[in-house]
Amino acid sequence: MAVSTRMSRYFLKTLREAPAEAELPSHRLLLRAGLVMPLAAGLYCFTPLGWRAMRRVEELVREEMNRAGAQELRLPALQPVELWEQSGRNEIFGDVLYRVSDRRERDFVLAPTHEEAVSALAASQVQSYRDLPVTLYQFQQKFRDEPRPRGGLIRLREFCMKDAYSFDPDWETLDESYRAMFDAYARIFARAEVPAVPVEADSGAIGGKDSQEFIYLNENGEDEVLLCSSCGYAANAEKATFRAEPPVAAEPAPVERVDTPGVGTIASLAAFLGVEERQTVKAVFYAADGEPVFVAIRGDLEVNETKLRNLLKAVELEPMDDAAVARHGLVAGSASPVGLEGLRVVADTSATEAVNLVGGANEPDAHLLNVNYGRDWTATLVDDIALAEGGHRCLSCEGTLDVRSGMELGHVFKLGSTYAEALDVRYLDDEGERHHAVMGCYGIGVDRLLAAVLEANHDEDGIIWPATLAPFDVHVVVLGGDKPEVKEALGEVEAALEAAGLEALVDDRDESPGAKFKDADLLGMPVRLTVSPRALGQGGIELQARASGEREVVPLGEVVGRIRERGA
Repeated sequence: MAVSTRMSRYFLKTLREAPAEAELPSHRLLLRAGLVMPLAAGLYCFTPLGWRAMRRVEELVREEMNRAGAQELRLPALQPVELWEQSGRNEIFGDVLYRVSDRRERDFVLAPTHEEAVSALAASQVQSYRDLPVTLYQFQQKFRDEPRPRGGLIRLREFCMKDAYSFDPDWETLDESYRAMFDAYARIFARAEVPAVPVEADSGAIGGKDSQEFIYLNENGEDEVLLCSSCGYAANAEKATFRAEPPVAAEPAPVERVDTPGVGTIASLAAFLGVEERQTVKAVFYAADGEPVFVAIRGDLEVNETKLRNLLKAVELEPMDDAAVARHGLVAGSASPVGLEGLRVVADTSATEAVNLVGGANEPDAHLLNVNYGRDWTATLVDDIALAEGGHRCLSCEGTLDVRSGMELGHVFKLGSTYAEALDVRYLDDEGERHHAVMGCYGIGVDRLLAAVLEANHDEDGIIWPATLAPFDVHVVVLGGDKPEVKEALGEVEAALEAAGLEALVDDRDESPGAKFKDADLLGMPVRLTVSPRALGQGGIELQARASGEREVVPLGEVVGRIRERGA
């Protein structure tokens, strides 16, 4: 049975003002409401109230995972580095990976994700096709050495993730497991009252064939999403495709050198020659795992570095500065792939499909007219590496893409057999042949989801908890607590709430009514009950809904029923 919690003995301190470094609404509310306390950059202590909130979020996610048929387990956060060497991700994660050694100088990592560990477990347990399909999940701490922790619980160095992993005999059944998790995620965010939009996404260091993110569109989000209002296309900026402006039609003409004094940018080049930016080819320089790469792309477009990194299968990709460009014998502002030797060239399809482009002459203050792919230059790799931006045309229809900021809440992947092969997860089919399992991966950052709930559910006075996630069902404000009639009424209210299984936070502190009401609004429980001589004189106790602000005096015997009517 639920037992009420007295604030006079509760480990909780609220703040009238949030610290200046708290910029996001959720960060300010977390600190002001006393839910968390910063310990270091990207590391937070959860108070008893904050931990209750986290557990409510966790339980909501658990309910939907179980409903989808997933089975809960627990995997170690500390893992031998050999697992990560088997998968190849010891290098891929690079500096993000925390590495430690034990007293015998054996190397371990603090896991940022658990594909390796769950694959090792599955390899020891999965034997037959009868063992598949199966989806396993856990709530576990993750560790990532983020260079720029930010936004309170938005980007942390230690955080709790619900991560799930499906093992299937083939791609067809993986599609079913993936859909079950996708639907479960949609239910989770709906119940948490955080509107989340599924978008196409890049798989990043997790790898895999297909992936989708659930994004909460929010001006404080650090992700960019491209949306088409005409057909509903939605994709993360790292993944998004678009329909570029068509190239200017022409017959190939002979190359011609032209002096361009002081011209070093695409905009100034187009203005100087009286051409459109789409009639130029732009040179962009990168170091991919330390090796120089020359990227050629049409002048009106930008390079999508995520697409480029994936194409090159690079762990690290960094832009080269002018000094590094010069060391390779290139001239920043007047470089082109024409006559280039000894350097890997990657081209966006836009630069290979256009005719008679203007490119650099590889000497200062000079450019070449009528540069054509195939005749004048070639590339080692050609692919779509262009960045989609707001205003570009949708590839799926004739609509226009709109760019929005958003906060990633969940990510689902079709991993395929990459980890099954690396960790040897195999099964015998009904004819006795061995096959590698096909995997999926599904993650939700629980801390971040908690922050998103506050981003989506607050007003100028404080938090407005959804009933499904509130740390307490009811906030009871006691005024005149030394008066016998108030003590008696409070006892009746607490007993009724306890019998009904409703958890109450009772403000019995020796504080002014104004301070108590402000804290009640700040903490944001769905229902506030005020036990006071005034309300008792009016025939009961005052009930106020936090979301609507509606108030009414309710007879003591009807309080639980009225709370139930409001969904608590």
